[in-house]
Amino acid sequence: MPALSDGASLRLRVARKTPLAGGVVLLELSATDDAELPRWGPGAHVELCLPSGLRRQYSLCGDPAARDTYTLGVLREETGRGGSAEVHDRLNVGDEIHSSPPRNHFPLVEAPDYVLLAGGIGITPLKAMAEELHRRGASWRLVYGGRNRRSMAFAELLTGRHPDRVTLVPEDEEGVPELTGIIETMSPGARLYCCGPPPMLAAATTACERAGLTDRLHLERFTAAEDTPDTSADTAFEVELRETGTSLTVAADQSLLEAVRAVRPDIDSSCQEGYCGTCETRVLDGRPEHRGTLMSPEEHEEEGTMLICVGRARSAKLVLEL
Repeated sequence: MPALSDGASLRLRVARKTPLAGGVVLLELSATDDAELPRWGPGAHVELCLPSGLRRQYSLCGDPAARDTYTLGVLREETGRGGSAEVHDRLNVGDEIHSSPPRNHFPLVEAPDYVLLAGGIGITPLKAMAEELHRRGASWRLVYGGRNRRSMAFAELLTGRHPDRVTLVPEDEEGVPELTGIIETMSPGARLYCCGPPPMLAAATTACERAGLTDRLHLERFTAAEDTPDTSADTAFEVELRETGTSLTVAADQSLLEAVRAVRPDIDSSCQEGYCGTCETRVLDGRPEHRGTLMSPEEHEEEGTMLICVGRARSAKLVLEL
């Protein structure tokens, strides 16, 4: 089987669609020509272009060693923007969709021990991590919180496979996971991977700050952070799109993405809140102001990129690779 190009848009077919607990549906996607799919690692996600044209990102939660299928868990969000409803109600077995290759802003790093902390649908990337760490013979444990046992997708699967490593914390029985105790008992050098609702991520961040362990915390967000930046002091700035050969003025009350779309309406974006990474763009010159939560400002500086849906300029002008 020839492998699809890791840099190309992937044409996928819905091979299976299975309802799980708590309003989650499991999608299994395969290449339309049965080719092997690009490799991925735990923490990776793909961006699907749904038949309606909506673009949505979902974590891969299957086996990274499987090259014939991508597996996704999609929670129906009643107050969402329509992507999950389309997946649940209108996407059927046999339908074809386009997908990005896997991208990973939440990768496993080498460590002597791992603590995985999941809340709700945040279990999806951590399930893949748990399976990979088990395959490696690594030291790890998973704490999984949810409203109740009925709402916790993959709970029976994970506790059945790893009864000594997985702890379920249903809120209606035990309350929320006790993060301070979890973090204070981490072994030296252990890494904490956390994915869940904003209150859980905020609590994990606070507990790690108090314990002096922020350098060992890794977060994945499915929604924007609860604290939004103050935009009252925003000012206009110039941006040059090097490949397009165009210079623009970004108004004080306008996002950089909105300005860019005036000349590049094809530019990809999804969340428009700085957490998904779809609009990540290389900065060729100038000093950007990073406001997203996908990566830290230091990580963006190292990569030489910014999220143009929320980022602005610290310098009078930015030059972007667009």
